[in-house]
Amino acid sequence: MKREFDVVVIGGGHAGIEAALAAARLGARTAMVLPNPDKIGVMPCNPAVGGPGKSQLVFELQALGGEMGRLADLTAIHTRTLNASKGAAVQSLRVQNERDGYAAAARAVVEAEAGIEVVRAEAAEIIRHEDAVAGVSTTDGRVLAAPAVVLCTGTFLAGVVWYGKRQRPAGRQGEAPARHLSASLRATGHDLIRLKTGTPPRIRADSVDLSVLQEVPSDDPPGTFSGVPGPRMTSTPTWLTRTTPATHALIQEHLHESAMYGGDIEGAGPRYCPSIEDKVVRFSDKDHHLLFVEPDGLDTSELYLQGLSSSMPPHVQDEMIRTLPGFERARIHRYAYAVEYDALDPAQLDVGLMSRRLPGLFSAGQINGTSGYEEAAAQGLVAGVNAARHAAGMARVTVRRDQGYLGVMLDDLVRWGIEEPYRMLTSRNEYRLLHRQDNADERLMALGHEWGLVGDAELARHRASDERVRREVERLASVRHDGVLAATLLCRPGVEYEDVARLTGPAREALSAGEVARVVTLVRYAAYIDRANRQLGGRAAYERMSLDGVDLERVASLSNEGRAALRRAAPATLGAAQRVRGVRDSDVTALLVHLKGHHHVAAEGASG
Repeated sequence: MKREFDVVVIGGGHAGIEAALAAARLGARTAMVLPNPDKIGVMPCNPAVGGPGKSQLVFELQALGGEMGRLADLTAIHTRTLNASKGAAVQSLRVQNERDGYAAAARAVVEAEAGIEVVRAEAAEIIRHEDAVAGVSTTDGRVLAAPAVVLCTGTFLAGVVWYGKRQRPAGRQGEAPARHLSASLRATGHDLIRLKTGTPPRIRADSVDLSVLQEVPSDDPPGTFSGVPGPRMTSTPTWLTRTTPATHALIQEHLHESAMYGGDIEGAGPRYCPSIEDKVVRFSDKDHHLLFVEPDGLDTSELYLQGLSSSMPPHVQDEMIRTLPGFERARIHRYAYAVEYDALDPAQLDVGLMSRRLPGLFSAGQINGTSGYEEAAAQGLVAGVNAARHAAGMARVTVRRDQGYLGVMLDDLVRWGIEEPYRMLTSRNEYRLLHRQDNADERLMALGHEWGLVGDAELARHRASDERVRREVERLASVRHDGVLAATLLCRPGVEYEDVARLTGPAREALSAGEVARVVTLVRYAAYIDRANRQLGGRAAYERMSLDGVDLERVASLSNEGRAALRRAAPATLGAAQRVRGVRDSDVTALLVHLKGHHHVAAEGASG
């Protein structure tokens, strides 16, 4: 009844997929444990990948050797670039996917990976030996021994779903919760918090009058994360509708029946993905809220109502949707619900996503208090890489805050912890102009190659592309038309790259559409990018200044609050200390003076 592995991954969602694939591709004998392998890659909320702050994570995953971008492209049915009329820093790809197709593709990739064994079981207990992880046991008595375990349990830890005042144990609709792991985590010294999230109703497509809705066409040509459009990509549109004053009046009338507003749910909900009840109460001055009507796939009878997450009872949901334009005769196929679950406070982790309290225990995704497929997948890759490295006796790695959105998220989570589900936003990233979705390969592919997830040929292709872009930017900065630099022409309103190429000659080498877009961004934003790089250089110096061995009691002028906050967070560098809640600018100055006075050397690697 005992099996030996290098890494055990608990869960088969987006975090679990990336964690298991990364560990196995680095040579670790990997077990993926979940009660039902048919649920690998299931999208319980909207079957879509990307969006502001999120697409940047997916592009970074792609650059590091992850899988989500390829799966999204393979099963895409609609793509759109959000914020297309705004600056390059916030432009974000969003891909609507074939729900069942995505899950099937994800399972096929996992099952085809030779280093992964899918184990059908419910995890019961984290096994430890001499204060380190030694594996997990299952409810049927099996022992999966391993020096590294990755928890990717999503919303399943002591999960409860709510339909109005009615509730039942479940990790999501129709699936049993993880019944034992919360107790095992507490027994190993971890603090848990209670969180809540929700999902909108699914509507029968044939009961909706789509002709009265505003159609949102797919981009042509379609955007991709991997550069390869999938075979399912069609001209399938999505649509827009909106709530009405009648919707809002109905919700206000029945607020006492909501699980959230009736006082039954204790967990904190997501601020940036609120329920429709939250929207109506918090924004009482608005007479409508925009809703996105999106298909669950090409062959499904269901439509997804993005923006109408709710924990109202079914009879109220039936009335509610019929107040929406186009939904007067709509029928709900699956009712909306809220789910309440246990999560780890991520302040108990290091930036490699290993527990500070139990070496060898890693976690990724909603168990760390985040929301969203993209946040989960990005954490899963980092946790999987580090689990494999830990099992092999190697040092852990990470992405630094100054390197990408993934680094920003990791730093936010482990430095500040959470009080509510964390969602990646472009506004969280002070380096967002430098961390665009179009330059993720340039920033991170070499790191993915160093980790062992990106091959030599792929890195070589990327470097050749970078070189073509660099040469064309240099050419535009040197050639003229009627005495005006080509780069200056390209910055003029209404002038496109094709116009400049026609006047000054084409690039020395043929450029792809993506390369042309990168050239345009680098030319038009050159001054801003240069300024951002200078700012980053100054901040990066703090990221390299190690606090290892610093006695906080000997740091002159450090505030009591700052000293206490630094003790709790134990930041590895001055840059990380600067972001600790409770640390003032004066505390950072005091630390800087102390470091210079004691000749502390720069730290190599990530801020911890």
